[in-house]
Amino acid sequence: MILEISALVLFLLGGWLWADSMRAREAALDAGRRACDAEGVQFLDWTVAMEKMRIRRALDGRLRIQRVYQFEFSETGNNRLVGSITMLGTQLITLHLAAGDRAAPVIAHLH
Repeated sequence: MILEISALVLFLLGGWLWADSMRAREAALDAGRRACDAEGVQFLDWTVAMEKMRIRRALDGRLRIQRVYQFEFSETGNNRLVGSITMLGTQLITLHLAAGDRAAPVIAHLH
């Protein structure tokens, strides 16, 4: 009986983590697209990949999952540059575009 309950709890926890990860990834994709549009560069959305995941405390004191995504974008269509997005739950924390010919990277911080 305890084995079955433990298996069910693990299954439900895995399902919740998967659904939460999909929501966070969709929010990250949206933020990346908007930032690239604002900078006049092409967002390569099939290149988005999670780099790190950890537990962090949000400003309200609640524990959330922090995820860092890397993605690629292009200024000319012939080059690939790397950017990163940090999400806390589904909230955007930072977005960084490391552009090739620009003097300084674009960094957005939201809290």
